[in-house]
Order: sequence, then structure tokens, then C-alpha cells
Amino acid sequence: MRSKYCFLILFGCVIYSTQAQKFKITGKLIDAQNESPLEAATVVVETVKDSSMITYTITDKSGAFNLEGKAYQDTVNFYVTFVGYAPYSKKINLKESTAISLGDIPLGFAVEALGDVVVKARAAPVTIKKDTLEFNVASFKTKKDANVEDLLRELPGVEVDEQGQITINGKPVNKILVNGKPFFSDPTMATRNLTKEIVDKIQIVDTKTESEEFTGEEGDDQNKTINITIDKEKNKGIFGRVAGGLGTDERFEYAGILNYFDNNRRLSVLGNGNNINSPGFSFGEIESMFGSARYISVSDNGSFNINGRSFGGGDGINNSRTAGANYVDVIGKDNDVSADYFYTGSNNFQEEKRSRETTLPERSFFSNSSSRSVGNNDSHALNTRFEIRVDSTFLIEARPEFTYTEGMNNFTSNQSTRNADGELTNQADVNNASYRNGRNFENRLTFTKRYGGKGGFAQLEVQNNINNTATNAYLESNTQIFDDTLTVIERNQFTDGTLATNGIGFNAEWRIPLIAKKLFARAQYRYNTDKREDRQSVFDFEDANNQYTGFNIAQSTDFTNTDRSSRPELGLNFNSDKMRLSFSAAYIFRTLESDDALRDINFSNEFNALELDGRFNINFSKKTSLYSGYSLNNNAPGVRQLSPYIDVSDPLNTVQGNPNLRPTNSHSIYFGISNFDWQSRTGFNSYFNANFDNDRVVNRSTIDENNVRNTTYANVDGYYNLYGRASYSKNIEIDTSRTLKYDLSIGINTSRVVNFNNGVQYASRTIAYEPQVELRFTWKEILDIRPAYTPSFSRNSFDLDIFKDRDFTRHEFRLRTTTSYPKRVEWENDIRFINNPNVASGFQTNSVFWNSSLAYSVLDDKGTVALKAYDLLNQNTNAQRTATEDYIQDIQSTVLQRYFMLSFSYKFNTLGKQGEIRENNWFD
Repeated sequence: MRSKYCFLILFGCVIYSTQAQKFKITGKLIDAQNESPLEAATVVVETVKDSSMITYTITDKSGAFNLEGKAYQDTVNFYVTFVGYAPYSKKINLKESTAISLGDIPLGFAVEALGDVVVKARAAPVTIKKDTLEFNVASFKTKKDANVEDLLRELPGVEVDEQGQITINGKPVNKILVNGKPFFSDPTMATRNLTKEIVDKIQIVDTKTESEEFTGEEGDDQNKTINITIDKEKNKGIFGRVAGGLGTDERFEYAGILNYFDNNRRLSVLGNGNNINSPGFSFGEIESMFGSARYISVSDNGSFNINGRSFGGGDGINNSRTAGANYVDVIGKDNDVSADYFYTGSNNFQEEKRSRETTLPERSFFSNSSSRSVGNNDSHALNTRFEIRVDSTFLIEARPEFTYTEGMNNFTSNQSTRNADGELTNQADVNNASYRNGRNFENRLTFTKRYGGKGGFAQLEVQNNINNTATNAYLESNTQIFDDTLTVIERNQFTDGTLATNGIGFNAEWRIPLIAKKLFARAQYRYNTDKREDRQSVFDFEDANNQYTGFNIAQSTDFTNTDRSSRPELGLNFNSDKMRLSFSAAYIFRTLESDDALRDINFSNEFNALELDGRFNINFSKKTSLYSGYSLNNNAPGVRQLSPYIDVSDPLNTVQGNPNLRPTNSHSIYFGISNFDWQSRTGFNSYFNANFDNDRVVNRSTIDENNVRNTTYANVDGYYNLYGRASYSKNIEIDTSRTLKYDLSIGINTSRVVNFNNGVQYASRTIAYEPQVELRFTWKEILDIRPAYTPSFSRNSFDLDIFKDRDFTRHEFRLRTTTSYPKRVEWENDIRFINNPNVASGFQTNSVFWNSSLAYSVLDDKGTVALKAYDLLNQNTNAQRTATEDYIQDIQSTVLQRYFMLSFSYKFNTLGKQGEIRENNWFD
């Protein structure tokens, strides 16, 4: 019977698709007055019945367009829109011909009002302005009850991963705004909690600061900002959602968000909690709930991590809770204010067993350890922003931020080390209880003044940072070193610690127009000073008075460290519609000073260096762009890396700084090219990054015959890391309801790392390949299937004979499905199959991890009942193996295992037009 229904559905799909007729419409858009071509105009073909978009494109630099698609109707609407011009529309009869040439189409300037008649144009699905890509939300179909994240997945060139991280043509999105204003500090707050039905447009631009927006500077071309504009017809009222769930093994989750919109005023409050290792704020949909699962990976430096049966959302079991509020308003005519409060808290439990084999030039040794950790952490953060426009040329910004944290942790462990003959060389038992609280205040005050009309401005920015963290810790430990005389180190100590930082800096910048709004000279000066006081007073327990009164000067610290830098910079910037060029050169004067009040250790080191930065970006067309850049940066060693102070806090690892360290010079080069056809949703993207370091600072450890370490730091040359990736995606419209998309990509990474093994310098080289193929078949409102296959190949080679070259292979197959049939049912699955042919004996070669969710809509689609299953096959045991150049390590730790959860969520909405609130329909 089941096969019969499947056959009928398949047969119906075939018949349905054969009814569609292919068409091709060509033409050219020109200015009606001077007959010049109009580039980047939007051309759309729609259905006559409901104006649903069939296909669209963007005109090229000659004004030409080529529309290809399929339609089931004999007549379609042809529609053209372009900023500043009157729209053009025409009905086209496909019965007469399916290959239609419209020739030249002249567009006249837009006339917004003719007497009492107002001409209102329909919004184009995609509009390309000078620096903004704008999507009309109504033109893109999504599943029922879609949020902004679901909507973004439907936009051409936009990718959203399981954690909610967004990329646009390969470039990451690092800021999300709502009506041009911030909406909490976490971008997923907006994308996962605002529904599509209230959104009017999605705008994408290069990321800019408020000052860059005010002065008209070009933004960060390596990062993108998404601005979600709320429909003006739905910009006043209340909307939100509440949810809760209970599961097996005492698992739970709850969440709620309430939003109040009143034109320019906005208030949002939220809260949630769970013990299913779900970070941040979410309602437990499968993508956000299961997206943080860990699995096997090959790291960039060639180390091979095998979480052979591990897909948990982080180490241990976390009981987390959050609460927050966000307020945005406009005071007076044009002054913006916003405030953001956020509370996060968590309880964590973790048990771990670890076994490691370490290889030295002359021998090997083996270590075993077990540990248990129980912790609690709470954090309160208040971020505020004030933006005052004194007049049209003068902007003042203030961004004070406050943070308070407190926490405790109880940690116990025992470890032992044996030589190759199985003889015990050292062992240690540790019991540590620590308590801490921290207060932090940061502020940035910016004054920006524009002058003239050619793009010149002057800017002064002052920033400061005050941080104070207090710690109390109790330590009991017993360390035994089995040398000729058996050394026993017992500690029963109390530590009273304070870490205080006080930093202040300012940045002055002057941009001088050489060619109005195109070529600029730039002069900049930065000054920063950071003073850090690090006091750790360690007291030994004394039996005589049964108190911690014995001051231990060897383990105590009383440092005052100062990092002072001065940095003048000169640069040139050229900006046009097609091209952006910039180059700057700076010279940094840095002084690092340290004063140890407990010992005679005082030093002052000066590090002066040249720094360079150059960037290039050219847009060949609205589809194709190329970018490249180079930078030279100078990074000074840390004060603790320079200080000759001997740190004996760990009896098995003594650490001492190296006052002769040199700063690291880092050369970075990047290059990329992208091409995306907005009509066919077909695109190519590639990028390449290279980093080269001279005088890179690395650890240098020596291990004695009892396997006790002595660590210092050294400079090494010859480090590099090269990474390139190329991808191609194509969207195939089978018909108006079904699409097939495929993505092909390959990433190649090669690196050279220089390090030390028991005092012997060596280099390791790694090359890794990771091709990927992903398909996505969408039958809108019914079925979404996304299979993907990703093999990984890595080779690690060494110039030290004791290390063997290693080859690693890994295969991952992933299948994600969403079924929305019958009408109110939605079934989601996420299945991963992992194959690891290189795992050691005792580890599974194959693993399968399966999450599933079945949801049913109730109360007129305002409520959802869901049954979720995590790790349906119960294969998440968190056994993992890590292999690096000088050790192989196996770890077994606490992990989230299989559970089932029944949950309910309810959404409400009273949004209406500006100035009115529609009738409450919370429980209609």
C-alpha cells in the first residue's frame, strides 16, 4: 500500500512538471532621455493571478537582460523597477511565443505624485544600490512559521550554518541590526526570534561603525552587516513566544521572549534555561538545539582529533540560564539611545579520564590521569550607547559598558607517569576550590566633525578600561617524584589574589579630501597605556595556630606591568563606484615595563617596528568582484613571557620567562574573487589566505629523567600557514514548486610549524584537503532533503627522525530532511555517519549520530507541540583520540547522551500599523 501511494505521488509530480512551458525573454533597458544603458535594474516575471515571482534577473552594464524560466500559465506579468525611474510593466502571452525579444525599453524618471493621484510601485525582489543589496521579503517563499534565519536560507548567496553563523558569498556577517539599531549583542537573537511575517526587507552592506556611516567612509569589506527592516504596517504592538519542554533523564528546557515595538521605540525582554547543553537563547528547534554537536575533525595544524563516538554539545553536562532586556529609542529629533542588559549563568559537571604516550628524542613515557570538576558561574552585562547629533556635521558617541562576574569551581585530580619499563616516575593528587568575582567598566567616547562638502572629517576617540578581579583559592596537593631520594612535595595553601587593569588611550584622525569624495589623505595618531597589577599572596597552613599564616614568597607575586604604545600613521584612500584602494604605513613605539615588589626583578624593554596595510577591491559588475590585501603586523611578547621570574606553582612544570625575546613580525596576504548570478542563483567564490611569521614565540620545554618539565620561551623562524577554498553552487528550477541545488567546494590547507621537543628544534609540515558536495532538493511546503558528503585527507611530515610521517583519512556523510506533510505536521531529521579508518584499536571505525524532531501545529498555528529525540541510536560516549607530533592521547569524559523530550511553544502577535495596535489576538 505504501509503495502504491509513493508511486502515485511520483507520477503526479512528473505530470505536474510536464505541464510547465519554458520561456526566454530578452531585451535592454535604456534611459528615455539620453538612451544610456541602465545597469543593475531588476527585471521580474510574475504570475498574473497572485503576482508570485516566477524568475528575475539584474541588467548588466550594457542594460541587457536575459530571463529564462518555466510557467504553467499562458500569460505572465513582465515588470521592471529601477531606483529613480518609473516602473514598467507588460503582460506577455506565452501562447504566441516562448522566445520573446522586447528590444530597447526606455524608462523615464519617476514621478511620485500627479495631482491627487499617488503612483505606488511594487517592490522588486532584489535591488542593488551603490553599496547595498536589498531583498524584498514578500518575493521569497518559506515554510510556515518561518523566522528570519529560515528566510535568510532562501536568499541567493546567503548561507546559515547550524550555529546560526551567516556568510554572504563567503564573507561572514558580524553585525545584525533591526531598523538600523542593535538588537542584543548576539546576532542569533534577531535571526531566531523575529518572524518573517513582520519583516519588510533584508538589506546587506559592508560592516561599518556608526562613525564610518556618519562620515561616509567605506566599511570593512571582509565582513557584512544585515539590517532587518520591519514592515511599517507592522511596527507598533507586541509580539513574542513562550516555550517549555520536559524529557527523559530529567532533561528540561524553557524559553520566552516579549517584544514591544512603537515606531522608533523598541523594548525586548527574554529568558531561558536548559540542561541539554544548548548555548545561548533558542526555542529548541532542531537546528539550534543540536547544531553544536562535536564530531571527528582534522585541525589546521595537522593534529588529528577523533571524537570517535562523541557528538555532545560541549564537555560535561551544563545547566544554563539566561535573562535579558534590550531598549532602543530616539530622543528629540535625531539622537539615538540603546541599552542592553544580559544575565548568563551555568552549573557544570565534568568527569574525565586521560591517557597519553609522549615521544622524546631518546625515549618515551606514559601518563594517566582522572579528574572531576563541579562549577557555577554567573555574569551580568550592561551595554549602553548614546548617539548625539549636535548638527548635521557633528556627531558625539558614548558607549559605556559594565560587567560583573562571579563563580566557583571545585576540581580534584590524580595523575601518574611511568617510563617505558612501566616504572613509576612521578604522581600527584590535587584538590582545589576557587572563588572569584570580577568587575569591569569600559567606555568609548567619540567626537566626529565633518567639514566642507568633499568628504573631509576630523575625529577624536577616547577609550578607557578598568577591571578588577578578586580570587580566593584553597589548594591541597601531594606530589611525589621518584628520583634517587624520593622527593615529596605537600601543599595546603590559601591564595588571596587580585588582578587589576587600568587602561586609557586615544585616537586622533584627520581625513583630507584630495579629489572630492574619491581620493583622500589620512593622518592618524594612536596612544595607549595599560597598567596591570597582579598580586597573588600565597599562605601555607601552619599547625601551630591551625590557620593559613605562613607567607610563601616563592609562589607569591606582586607585579606591576605596563604596556605603553604610540603609533603615528599616514595613508591614502581611493573610492569610486567600481574600485576601492587603500594603503597606510605606521611606526609603532612600544615599551613594556615590569616591577616585582617581592623580588629584585625590574626591567624595561622597547619594541619599535614598521607596520603596513594595503587593500584593493574592484567590482567588475554587479555579479563579479575581486579583492586583495596585505598587512605587516608587529606583536610584542607578553610581560610574563619576558620576565625572568620563576613560576613554581606546578611542581611538575617550572616556568621561567626569557628577557631576550624579540617581537613577532607577521605578514598576511589575502585574495578572493566571487561571481554570483542573481537570476539563476548560480555562483562561484574563491579565496586564499597566507600568513608568514618571523621570530614567532613558542614554548621550549625540557623533560628530565623523572618526567618533570622546565619551560621557557624562544623565538623561531619559518612558520607559515596557507589556506585556500573554492566553491561553486547552482540552483536548478525544476518547476515553480520544486528546486534542486548543488554545492561543490574544496579547501586546501598547508602549514609549517617550528617547535621544540625536549630542547631539540624541529619542523612539522601539514597538507590537508577537504572536498565537499552537498545537494538540496526542495519541494516547497512539503519536503526538503539535504544530503552531503565530506571526505578529509591529511598528511603530517617531520624533519626529526623520531617522528613518523602520518596520513589520516576521514569520511562524513550527513543527511538532513524536513517533511511538512500533512498540513500541520513537520518532521525533521539530522543524521551523521562517520568513518575513520585510522583509529586505534578499541575505537569504533564507524559511528552514526541521529537527532529527530516531530512537531504538530495547534491553536490556529500559534502553538506547536514537539517530540524531540537526541542521539536516537545512543552512540554518544565521548571517547576521543588526539594524535600530534610528539604524543598520542585518549580521553573519556562525561557527555550528554540519548534523551527524549516533549515540548510546547506558543507565539502571540498584536502588531499593527504605525500609530495603532490591532485587536489583541493572543488566544483567538
